[in-house]
Amino acid sequence: MTGIKTQTPKNNLPADTTSFVGRRGEITTTKRRLSTARLVTLTGVAGVGKTRLALRVAAALHERFPDGVWLVELAALTNGKLLPHAIADVLGIQDRSARPLLDTLADYLTDKRLLLVLDNCEHLADACAILVDRFLRAAPDLRVLATSRHTLRAAGEHQIEVGAFPVPDPPRAKSPSTRHAAVRLFAERAATALPGFRVNAGNCETVARICRRLDGIPLAIELAAVRVRALPVHRILRRLDDYLEFLAEGSRISVPRLRTLRATLDWSFNLCSVEEQDMWVRASGFIGGFDLDAAEAVCSGEGIPAEAVLDLVAGLVDKSILTRDSSGTRVRYRMLEPIRQYGQERLASSGRRTAIQARHRDHYGRLAEQAARAWLGPDEVERYAQLQREHANLRAALRFCLTEPGEQRAGLEITTTLWLYWFLSGSHTEGRYWLGRALESNPQPSPARAEALWLNGEIAIVQADIAAGLPMIEECRRVAQRLGDEVALAHATRITGVATFFQNDIPGGVGLLEDALARLHRLNGVGVWVALFQLAVMTAILGEPERTIDLGEECLTLSHPRAHLSRSWALWTLAIGRWLTGDRQGANQLVRDALRINQPFTNRWGLAHSIEMLSWIAAAEGYHRRAARLLGAADPLWRSTGVLPSTLRYTAVSHDQCEQQTRRSLGDETFTVAFREGIRLTTDEAITYALEPCGHQATLGICSTRP
Repeated sequence: MTGIKTQTPKNNLPADTTSFVGRRGEITTTKRRLSTARLVTLTGVAGVGKTRLALRVAAALHERFPDGVWLVELAALTNGKLLPHAIADVLGIQDRSARPLLDTLADYLTDKRLLLVLDNCEHLADACAILVDRFLRAAPDLRVLATSRHTLRAAGEHQIEVGAFPVPDPPRAKSPSTRHAAVRLFAERAATALPGFRVNAGNCETVARICRRLDGIPLAIELAAVRVRALPVHRILRRLDDYLEFLAEGSRISVPRLRTLRATLDWSFNLCSVEEQDMWVRASGFIGGFDLDAAEAVCSGEGIPAEAVLDLVAGLVDKSILTRDSSGTRVRYRMLEPIRQYGQERLASSGRRTAIQARHRDHYGRLAEQAARAWLGPDEVERYAQLQREHANLRAALRFCLTEPGEQRAGLEITTTLWLYWFLSGSHTEGRYWLGRALESNPQPSPARAEALWLNGEIAIVQADIAAGLPMIEECRRVAQRLGDEVALAHATRITGVATFFQNDIPGGVGLLEDALARLHRLNGVGVWVALFQLAVMTAILGEPERTIDLGEECLTLSHPRAHLSRSWALWTLAIGRWLTGDRQGANQLVRDALRINQPFTNRWGLAHSIEMLSWIAAAEGYHRRAARLLGAADPLWRSTGVLPSTLRYTAVSHDQCEQQTRRSLGDETFTVAFREGIRLTTDEAITYALEPCGHQATLGICSTRP
C-alpha cells in the first residue's frame, strides 16, 4: 500500500568521542569489499585502529541495511559458549524456547538485511567462524564485518590488513604540514589535551620523530600526544627515545612494531602518579565499562581513599587511559582493550588480582540483591535497567566465582539472586548455563542449592524442556524436605503445577498452583506475584475469565504504581480476562496501558503479547486490514523470542481465529500485503501504530479504516 513508512536504519554504534583521522583508502576498500563479500575481517596488531575503522565503515553503510548495523563487543567474553548470548543481547533477542540459541538467532536473521560487526574476535576465532558460517548460510542478505588480530579462517572470508599510519621522514619534515595521518592525529589529540597547541615550523620535525618512533601505531601516538599538557614535545621525544632504547638493551635497533605499543603503555604507566597507576590496574577488572559508584566500591581502599577516586578517574581520562561516555543516564568510563589487558597483566603480577576481583564480585552481587528486593517496588525499573547495563560485569563476577577456588558458594548465591533478571531479560538459556555450573560446583545440600534447583528447573520447564526440568524439581523437593525449607517446597509445588499444565492437565496444574499460592501467602514470599500470574493464565485457558480478572487485580495491587515491568504483565492478564468475557473495550484500554508502560524497555516478549491482542480486538471490531498489519508487526517480535503465538495455549485459539477471520475478509493477497506492511515496521513504529485507535488515519501513512 502506498504511503507506508519503511523501517528506518537502526544501530547501537557508540558516538565518536574524538575525531576520526585518516584511513580514507581503507574505508573505501572495506565498503567496496562489503558490497560483494559477505564476511570481511579487518586484521592488524593491537592499537592499530581496527575497531575505529570498523565503526566508521559501519556508520557510513547504515542506510544500506534497513534492519540495522549492530556492534557486538567480544573482547571481554572468555567462553565461546556465551557468544550467541552476547549477540542475542545486542539484537534484543529474548529466547524463550528450549532450542539452541544459535538456531533461534539464525531463524531471526533469515530475512534480515543487516550488518553485524564482531569486534575483537581473535580469542574466540573458532567459535566466531562456526557461528558466522551458520548465519551466512541462513541469511542471504546478512553481512559480517569482523576485527581480529588474525583471520577467522571461515569459509568465504575476505581479509583486509589494517596497517599503522605512514610516518614522515623527519629530516624532510621541515614544514608544519599535517598531510600525514600520524602527524595529524598527534596534532588533534594534543590540541584537545592542550588547547592552542599546533604543529608549526618549530616543532614539526620533533612531532614527526615521535610518530616514527612509535611506528605510526595510532593508540601509541594518542597516548604520547596527551602528554603535551605536562611536557613540551622535545622532552616527550627524549623520554620516548630513552625508554625505547632501554628496552632494546641499549642497541640502536628500534623496538619491533609488535612491541611498540607495549613499550608505549609501559612508558605511559611510568608517567602516571603512583595513585593513578594503582587506579589503572584496579579499574582494569571492569568489563564493558563502569560508573563512579562502581569505581568507588571496587577500587578504593588500601591506599586509595573513596574520596580520591573521582580525581584519579579524571586524571586517567585526561591521559586517555579511560574514556568518558555521558550519552546515557549516568556517566560511564571504560578502557580500550589493549589498555585494559595491560592493566590486567599488571594486576596479575601484583598479587592482588583475587582481592580486587572479590571486591568486584561483591559490588555486582549487591546490585543483584538490590534489584531482587526492588521487584514490585518503585525502583523496580531503575534496578532492572542497571542490571542490563552491567550484564558484562555480572558475567565476569560469575566467572570469577565459578573458577576461583573457594568462591563457588558466592557464585551459587549470585546466580539465584538473579532469577528474576534471567526471566525478565529473556536470558533463559544463559541463566540455565550459569545455574548449571553453580550447581555442579556446589553439590552439598543447602537452601541456596535448593533454590538454584527450582530456578533451573523452572527455566527448563518454561522452555518446554520438561525432561530436564522435572528431575531438578524432584531433587529440590528432597533437599528442601531434608532441610525443612518451606519456601523451596512451595516453589517446587508451584513449578510442578506449571509442568502439569504444559503436559495438558490444566485442572491438575491449577490445583497445584492453588496449593503453592496458599503456602507462599503464609510465608509472605516474593513468589506470590509469580504464582498469581501463572494461575491467572491457567484459569483463562480453563474457561474461568472472571477468576482470571480477580487474580490479575491482585497482581496489580501488589505492584507499586511505578513498578512498570510487573504492572505491564498484570495489566495484560486483566486484558486477556476482559477479552474472554467479551469486554473488548475494557481489554483494549488495559492492553494499551500495558503497551505504553512497556514501551521504554523494548521487552519484546511483552510487546509481542500486547500487539498480538490488539490485532484480535481490531479483527473483532471489523478493522481487518489493521488486524493483518498488527499481526505482521507482532510477527518479528514473536520470532525474536523463539516462540510463536500459535504454540502458546493461552494465545493459540484467539490468534488462529484472528488470522482466519482476517484472511476471509481481505482475501489471501490483500492479507499478505497488509501483513508484510506490518513486518516492515520498526519496533517503535509498530508501537505507535498499535496505540492509534481503530479507524484512525495512521500517522505512519497506513490507512487503518475498515476495508
